[in-house]
Amino acid sequence: MNPYTNKEHEALRLKVREFAENEVKHVATDLDEKEEFSRDLTQRMGDLGLFGIYLPKEYGGEDKDYLSLLIAVEEMARVDASQASTLAAHNSLGIGPIYYFGTEKQKVDYLPALCTGKHVWAFGLTEENAGSDSRGTQSKAELINENWIINGRKKFISNGSSESSLGVTLQVITGEEDGKKELSVILVDRSTLGFNAYPMKGKMMWRASDTADLTFEDCKVPQENLLGELGQGAKIMLKTLDSGRLTIAAMGLGLAQGAYEEALKYANKREQFGKPILKFQAIAFKLADMATKIQAARALLYQACWLKDNGHEFGKQSAMAKLYCSEIAREVANEAVQIHGAHGLLKSSDVERFYRDQRILEIGEGTSEILRLVISRHITSKDKEKSRIKAKVEDDKTRFAYCDN
Repeated sequence: MNPYTNKEHEALRLKVREFAENEVKHVATDLDEKEEFSRDLTQRMGDLGLFGIYLPKEYGGEDKDYLSLLIAVEEMARVDASQASTLAAHNSLGIGPIYYFGTEKQKVDYLPALCTGKHVWAFGLTEENAGSDSRGTQSKAELINENWIINGRKKFISNGSSESSLGVTLQVITGEEDGKKELSVILVDRSTLGFNAYPMKGKMMWRASDTADLTFEDCKVPQENLLGELGQGAKIMLKTLDSGRLTIAAMGLGLAQGAYEEALKYANKREQFGKPILKFQAIAFKLADMATKIQAARALLYQACWLKDNGHEFGKQSAMAKLYCSEIAREVANEAVQIHGAHGLLKSSDVERFYRDQRILEIGEGTSEILRLVISRHITSKDKEKSRIKAKVEDDKTRFAYCDN
C-alpha cells in the first residue's frame, strides 16, 4: 500500500510492467549489444499512451498526473534503462518545455504528433563547455529579417539522431550586454537546412537509446519559434531540469528494483554448502539493506512528485530525489553483482547491464555534486529568509515599543 498512489496508478503500473516483461525484456540484451534504437518499441510505448501521458487530451495526451509518468518510467527501467531513458527524455525534456512555456500555436503545432510514439523530441543544452555551467553555452542565434540564424553544436543529446527524431528545443545565445550572455530557447525542426545529427556509439550505458551530437550551420527558423520570452532561456532550462530530475530519479528507482529482484531470485536458487545462499546472513543482510533503500527512495520520489502535482515548489525535493535514487541505484546494482558472483559479470546476466546503465544516473541532468550544491542553496536561502523574518519581527517590536512610549 502506497499513500501516494491510487487504483488508476497501480493499474498503469501493471500495464507497463506486463509490456516491459513481455515485449522488452527478451530483446533488451540484443538491442544493448547492437547499440540499436528501437523505433518499434518506441511506437508501442506511444500506443500504450505513455508519451504525453500528463498532457491534456486536447493536445493528444492522456490527462493523467506526473506521478503516472514516473510510474511508467520506473517500471520500464526495472527491465531496460535504454527504453526508460527514451520515455523519460521525450516526456520531460522534449514535451515538457513546449507544454509549459509554448504559445498556444506551438502547442497545437507540435504536441499532438509528439504524443503518438511515431516521433520523439530532444532538448539541446549540453555543449563542449556547457553542462553544469549552462552559461558556458556558445551556440548562437541572430535575428535577421524575422528569422533566427543559428550556428553551434550540442552533444550528448537524448533522442537527437534517430529517424523518429522530429526536432530539438535549443538553448542559444541571442545577445550579450556588459559581458553577460542573453540565453533564449528556440524550437528547431529536424528538417531545417543546416541541422545535422550524428549518433554517438561506443557508450557504456543506455546503448539502445538514441544519443547524438548535433550541429547547426546557418540554420534558419522563423522568429515565432522562440519558446517563452527572449532571455528566458536559463529559467526554462532550470524549470525543465526540476521536472526532468524526477524522471531520472524514477529510472534509478526502477533500475534498483529490477537489480534487487534479480539478486533475490538468484540468491534463492544458488546453493553453497548445501543450502541457498539466501540462508546465509551475509547475503540476507545485503538484500535487507537493498529493500530498505528502495523503499526510502520511493517515498522520497513520490513525495517530491506529489508536491509538483499539487502546485507546490518542488525544486529542492526533486534534487534530493534524483540524488538519492541515483546513488542507491549504484549501491543496489553493485550488491546485485556481488550476490551473483562471477555470473554477474557476464553479458548474459541482466545485472551486468543494470550495473553499467546506472552509472549515467549520477551524471545526467545534474551531477551528484551539482545537486548537493542545489540542495545546500535551498537550505541556506531558507535559513537566510528565516533570519530576515526574525530580524523584521524584532525591528517591528522595537518600533512599536518606541511608538508606545
